Amino acid sequence: MQIYVVRSGDSLYRIAQTYGVSVNEITEANELTAGNALVIGQALVIPIVGQYYWVKQGDTLTTLARQFDTSAQTLASVNGLELNAPLPVGLRLYIPPMPRRNAEVNAYVDLRGTTVPPALTESARKAAPYLTYLALSSFQIQRDGTLKPPPLDNFRAIARQYQVAQMMTITNLENDAFSAELGQLVLSDSALQDKLLANIVQMAKELGFGDVHFDLEFIRPADREAYNSFLRKAVNVIHEAGLTMSTALAPKTSATQEGAWYTAHDYKAHGEIADFVIIMTYEWGYSGGPPMAVSPIGPVRSVLEYALTEMPAGKILMGQNLYGYDWTLPYVAGGAYARALSPQAAIALARTRNAEILYDNDAQAPFFHYWDGNRKEHVVWFEDARSIQAKFNLLKELNLRGISYWKLGLSFPQNWLLLDDNFNVVKRPSS
Repeated sequence: MQIYVVRSGDSLYRIAQTYGVSVNEITEANELTAGNALVIGQALVIPIVGQYYWVKQGDTLTTLARQFDTSAQTLASVNGLELNAPLPVGLRLYIPPMPRRNAEVNAYVDLRGTTVPPALTESARKAAPYLTYLALSSFQIQRDGTLKPPPLDNFRAIARQYQVAQMMTITNLENDAFSAELGQLVLSDSALQDKLLANIVQMAKELGFGDVHFDLEFIRPADREAYNSFLRKAVNVIHEAGLTMSTALAPKTSATQEGAWYTAHDYKAHGEIADFVIIMTYEWGYSGGPPMAVSPIGPVRSVLEYALTEMPAGKILMGQNLYGYDWTLPYVAGGAYARALSPQAAIALARTRNAEILYDNDAQAPFFHYWDGNRKEHVVWFEDARSIQAKFNLLKELNLRGISYWKLGLSFPQNWLLLDDNFNVVKRPSS
């Protein structure tokens, strides 16, 4: 699979000719709309086997083999070159596809209200071939130990059709916010915990869930050990029912990191207790904060490298956002919130505003500026083929279990194509 960045003067016809594919194949792969112009800086996925690379100053077959996870001998052979011959700048090399490794893939469905929008159900259906788990969020803990389930539509049928395990996401949400008070109530009452776990198992088995996923957030720092003890109790009950148990963790870089969202999440304990964890490596750039990439590669790496000091790589799913944000400038703390938008919507906005898409190599993320009709400047940070490939490369480098997306319903077709190009998605048949 080739990633190509649009330059001034490009056309789909010229790009198609360069790579020996049809215009229609590029259009379908990137879900381009007929008649819409390409955007300078827009990343396109070219659906070919392997990729091409144009030699730069200083490149050798050895350095390129390291870059593309192959051997110098292979590159020399497939391109008809002498192994030790110098490479002329500008030479086009064919890079054969890299071996795909197994990975588990999760995607959350954020279910609110009393009904499921048809577009969200369709988004889950389209993503299901690329998923191991479908996390339905959320089953809210009630103060009497019962659960308030979300609307479930026909997700169970979708999971069965595509051999995806349903993940039952349990939260301490109250009134659309994570509640430290509710968390304390549950974590301090053993009898209430027993009732809650019995209800979780009963509902999970009735509704065909394969994994119970605890996403308890904003837990009081003083309840850290109580949360660990609850999870030790929970995993025994859940395993006895023939189910797996996973947890969600805030992005930390040390065991002593403080804060309402961090302290109670004990990486070492979760790594020992849970079957696997999802680390929420996103939201550095968030709706109420200053403009920046949502999941810049450096901070993401730092969190994951810390996690690897506390738990095996085979237990970690790296979190990944399927969205970006549009901030109005100048940013004012406590002012207007940034608007969330999908990668496809971001490109459409850049096209409408005649903005050039730039790429931050440090953050490994695309962004652009534009002016609205009220003469207000905006900056948009989002995801594209380059940024998601950078995350896939990191996942493989660190040998993690897989990746978890927040959240479905936001169009990013390139992600799924590149996911399939990089990994064999593990399937877990649903009941």
